[in-house]
Amino acid sequence: MRIERLRATPVAVPYVHDEIWAFGRRRGQVSVLLEVETDEGVTGLGEAAAYPSADIVLAVLRSVEPLVLGEDPFAIERLMRRIELIGTWHHVKATSPAIAAVEMACWDIVGKVCGQPLVNLLGGRFRERVECFFYVARSDPAEVAREARRASESGFSTCYLKVGSDEPNTDIERVEALRDGAGPSARLRIDANEAWAPGTAVRMIRELARFDLELVEQPVSGRNLDELGYVRSRVEVPLLANEASWTRHEQLAVLKAGAADVLSVDNQMDGGLLNLKRSAGMCEAAGLPVVKHSLGELGVALAAAVHAIAATPNFTYANQAYGALLSDDITEGFGGGVAGYTDGHVDVPAEPGLGVTLDPDRVARYAELYRTEGAAFSFGDPDPVLRSPALPKF
Repeated sequence: MRIERLRATPVAVPYVHDEIWAFGRRRGQVSVLLEVETDEGVTGLGEAAAYPSADIVLAVLRSVEPLVLGEDPFAIERLMRRIELIGTWHHVKATSPAIAAVEMACWDIVGKVCGQPLVNLLGGRFRERVECFFYVARSDPAEVAREARRASESGFSTCYLKVGSDEPNTDIERVEALRDGAGPSARLRIDANEAWAPGTAVRMIRELARFDLELVEQPVSGRNLDELGYVRSRVEVPLLANEASWTRHEQLAVLKAGAADVLSVDNQMDGGLLNLKRSAGMCEAAGLPVVKHSLGELGVALAAAVHAIAATPNFTYANQAYGALLSDDITEGFGGGVAGYTDGHVDVPAEPGLGVTLDPDRVARYAELYRTEGAAFSFGDPDPVLRSPALPKF
């Protein structure tokens, strides 16, 4: 069997409301769907988040195409090494999601040919379903409280909220609203996206600790592990490394520095599901749990992640997913918003490969939306752009 063609389709799926973070917002999910066709008629599905843009993902796919066409989709390790070394992608710290999409599609082919769900090829089911958090992507405290109540009513046990506002009191009000809305038993995770300086981070975490936080994600720069270690040594709330741990090489540095209590891992940022498994194994050897990070994903990428997480023991926290934001999906009967989750969990697909099928009508609809309005879906906000924000904020 040989790879005969790569077919990429950018799509834009609206969110139910904007995703808001420390430096901007976006109105929906842009992903590049990848179909890897073989000479034996088996097609594998992959998905790349449009990070940092769909144009860059498409350019990466064009650059690796000569290294992929004519290759055996079963020889995944060899294929990925060709891309990394001959294609020089090993020089890029955060490997493009495009490369991960190629690997994902190859795994889908292997599973389909073997007649096995991907989870069985990655170690077998350690768990039958995968827990995800509810993304509370609103800014006004009253809206935060309403979304947190929706999370609780929908069966989610963990709520995730972006902090890092321009005014510290705003974050305090929003986290308080999150606790009020979610109730006393919910687990609360906040993410500053590097917005704070070390001293500010210590002060803010100590102040917010009264709301019984589960984790604080990347409160300071991910480029200086001394800062993260400084904060960790002065607060009681566990820290989750994210921007500091996008690749397995950076995760090793975090472990050596003792800079975090939990590490975020992401197959799209580190070139594939095999590397995600390597990351988790490395952290397990160090005695630390991991959580799955997401750049935003539709049903194809969600299914791939669920298979890998289900086969890996130390994913013990709720993982990042976009079900609370997505208004729809491009697959048949998988993903597509909160309704696709049961008590905050996603069932592991049982069909061969990734176990998902594209819905042609939805793909066509959201490909057209990308063509006509794709630029409006990227991260951006006129006000922060005009103010030229600094990092950290304060």
